[in-house]
Amino acid sequence: MKKTVLLLTAAITAGCASNPDKIDATYVSPLKYEGYDCDQIAMEMDYVGNRTTKLYQRLDSERTKDNWQMGVGLILFWPALLALEGGDGPEAAEYAQLKGEYEALRQQSTQKRCGIQSKSPEEIMQDAAKG
Repeated sequence: MKKTVLLLTAAITAGCASNPDKIDATYVSPLKYEGYDCDQIAMEMDYVGNRTTKLYQRLDSERTKDNWQMGVGLILFWPALLALEGGDGPEAAEYAQLKGEYEALRQQSTQKRCGIQSKSPEEIMQDAAKG
């Protein structure tokens, strides 16, 4: 009986959306942006930063919903847990890709000595959490 409960709990937990803070960046080669000038790099960094921030908020919201559904399901009606969407979908993959894009842009900006003062998506989210 114990093994069944543990197995069920593990399977359900694996189906929950990941914390966006724990999603690693996908590697993107800085060479992708080699032909960009400093203005183009700055514009792309702004776009990628904004899109990453929006996806972070959506993924965090989804994770929170999954956690609430799991808590309520475990207490009230565990078969409802089978209806959890859970897992990391295409938005999580896009989020990882955008984090990699931002890092590649940052490296290219540094290499070209653009002097772009831009916060990373992680720094933006930390500032939002503080204030």
